[in-house]
Amino acid sequence: MNTDLFESDHELYRETVRAFVTRDVVPNLERWDAERLIDRETWKRAGAAGLLGLAVPESHGGAGERDYRFRVVLQEEVARVGASSLQSSFSTNDDIVLSYLLEMATEGQQARWLPGFATGETVGAIAMTEPQTGSDLRGVATTAVRDGDDWVINGSKTFITNGILADLVIVFARTGTDGGSRGFSLFVVERDTPGFERGRKLDKVGLAAQDTAELFFRDVRVPARNLLGVEGGGLPALMRNLPRERLGIAIAGQCSAEAAFAWTLDYVRQRQAFGRPVAEFQTVGFALAELRTRIEVTRAYIDRCVRELNRGTLSAVDAAKAKWWATEMQWKVVDTGVQLHGGYGYMTEYPIARAFLDARVQRIYGGTNEIMKEIISRDLVWS
Repeated sequence: MNTDLFESDHELYRETVRAFVTRDVVPNLERWDAERLIDRETWKRAGAAGLLGLAVPESHGGAGERDYRFRVVLQEEVARVGASSLQSSFSTNDDIVLSYLLEMATEGQQARWLPGFATGETVGAIAMTEPQTGSDLRGVATTAVRDGDDWVINGSKTFITNGILADLVIVFARTGTDGGSRGFSLFVVERDTPGFERGRKLDKVGLAAQDTAELFFRDVRVPARNLLGVEGGGLPALMRNLPRERLGIAIAGQCSAEAAFAWTLDYVRQRQAFGRPVAEFQTVGFALAELRTRIEVTRAYIDRCVRELNRGTLSAVDAAKAKWWATEMQWKVVDTGVQLHGGYGYMTEYPIARAFLDARVQRIYGGTNEIMKEIISRDLVWS
């Protein structure tokens, strides 16, 4: 059963994406992993190809396209070649940072910041997680204190995707003293602001080319016009935008699983053992049947969630279900794919091995899967 999510415009867009991936992604994958960074030129080329900032209004240089199905096409094509680091970096930029700016930025702020998202010249990051806090956002210690016409930010953040390259960072900081839902705000900190420092580029298990950093804010003074939204509106804004972020992670899991399955199926059809293709062994055939069914059933739910997101009706609970289920399914598919590749599945020259490393974090970031289950269970018990 194939997806019925896309229409002709999406398939035409796919041709553009595939050309970019063939020309600018595949030849650079090994170099990006070795350098542990995706170069800025790739971002600019993606922007020139019309692959970034689709939702940026035409008045600010974008296409004004809010149909999320185009983003799914991009994720599929990038996953097809195993470029998970690129997928994660682009998703942080478009699904998270840009989403906040489109919803909350004033016209003046949008005029300053949005054009670069369409051209690929502006890389964004969002700084929520801190060394002592993970999924508990109310526990953040970073503070922003009003001082005349400025806000002064102090604190540190960690595990920040695009942290090294970022030209602007949306910072989640405590602006109240009671720790309630109105005690936090969002600020945009721009590159080269005095006191804003980038720490080490973190050495991760997977997603080697995705730059992930520690960020430090030492008496960082930002003008009041860099407040995003209203004072005290930070936590409600996160709650509104987390469903989109989590759906993005779920789609990444789905696309990765589909790619991993294709690699595995191709391998076991060609690999010979005891005089016949490995795929002909019953245990292998049964494993493939299970994986294919898991993939297709999950895809049906993901497609429904994409349609709900486009309508503005995707709930936090349904997004949590998608994130939890799709990333667990992804892990099952990738892990079984490694097993069916045998010893070669453990060699990083094979995409299945790299997918194995890249997939592990999917069940952690964007809220751990345990938190996803907590969200779902609370809805069942308290609704």
